[in-house]
Amino acid sequence: MVDRSRILVVAATARELAPSEGWRTLICGVGPVDAAINTVAAIATERPTAIVHVGIAGARAASGIALGSLIIGTASRYADLSVGPEWAPSEITTDAALIAAVRRAVPTALERPIGTSARIGGTRDCEVEAMEGFAVLRAAACAGIPAIEVRAISNQIEESDRARWRFDDAFAAIIATTPALVTEVAACVN
Repeated sequence: MVDRSRILVVAATARELAPSEGWRTLICGVGPVDAAINTVAAIATERPTAIVHVGIAGARAASGIALGSLIIGTASRYADLSVGPEWAPSEITTDAALIAAVRRAVPTALERPIGTSARIGGTRDCEVEAMEGFAVLRAAACAGIPAIEVRAISNQIEESDRARWRFDDAFAAIIATTPALVTEVAACVN
């Protein structure tokens, strides 16, 4: 049996977080600031061997990504930072071994870079957008902890009518997938 107890599953809200089946959990809050602060605090106290960041996201209409699709983050790009990399990083590339582990858990998932912005529609160079990923992955990288972001698509970024967003479907998809994600990531890092 794979030891899941040292894996930290991070989500912005309780609705994105599956009940623990032996792994640790963190509700990091919405947006990059709360996500970074709360992830750093959890790393200091929990000392996980890996982080699996889960949640919902939007996709650009032109991407053709269907609502309900699962996305494996191949990289995380921070769109709100407008300085060069000599001042601060704005992209974190996900380790190939973690991508392969998550691919085993969800073979139908798409692989894409995921943009992070505190503002809906704030990304420019990504088909998929969320609000916490870069903050969580950057906190993990600074601590030397492998981390990956996996998202379920709830909406098109350009759709302003939130009644048309499929929150419940996306929450259900990410929660249903979490146990397999944790098992594969734990097997990869332990």
